[in-house]
Amino acid sequence: MAVELGVDVALLKREIKKTYAAVSQEPETDFIFPTGRAWAQDLRYPPELAAVPEGAVESFAGVANPWELGRLAAGERVLDLGCGAGTDSLVAAQMVGAAGRVTGIDMTVEMLAKARAAAAEMAVTNVEFVEAEAEHLPFPDESFDVLISNGVIDLIPDKDAVFVEIYRVLRPGGRMQVADVTIQNPVSEEGRRNIDLWTG
Repeated sequence: MAVELGVDVALLKREIKKTYAAVSQEPETDFIFPTGRAWAQDLRYPPELAAVPEGAVESFAGVANPWELGRLAAGERVLDLGCGAGTDSLVAAQMVGAAGRVTGIDMTVEMLAKARAAAAEMAVTNVEFVEAEAEHLPFPDESFDVLISNGVIDLIPDKDAVFVEIYRVLRPGGRMQVADVTIQNPVSEEGRRNIDLWTG
């Protein structure tokens, strides 16, 4: 099904990558959205946050707390959609334990580098980070028990494509734990033209 997006998707993706590369490389910058460990703590993140290295958490840019929807069970297979520097993936890896598996995907290579470095620092072996886009997930059908995401789906214009992919890769009975920004009305024409409103 083709969806009329009304926005230059290639430009949007370039600007999103640029914004989140900056969050990765210059985490001390004052962005138009909150970032860092103090923000995650304000959101009442679970105790596993304490073990996540500062190199990951300093670039945390989530919008809310997907863990308020519940903890993960040992042994679950988890997909973190838009993992950024890996904070949620590394929290998830601790929850699912050695019998579980966490895969984080992101399209920003700078964020993925930070996530991989943090995983190595924690010496966790049940997590991997893959460069990919949410509209085209490189995984077989029914690969995951749980999908987590924090502030990513709102950045993607083609929501239908994202949810088709989520449905495809979740096993029957699987679940989503998503924290995201939602709006009640269609995006205004100004919003469609102002790329900063999308990336911020």
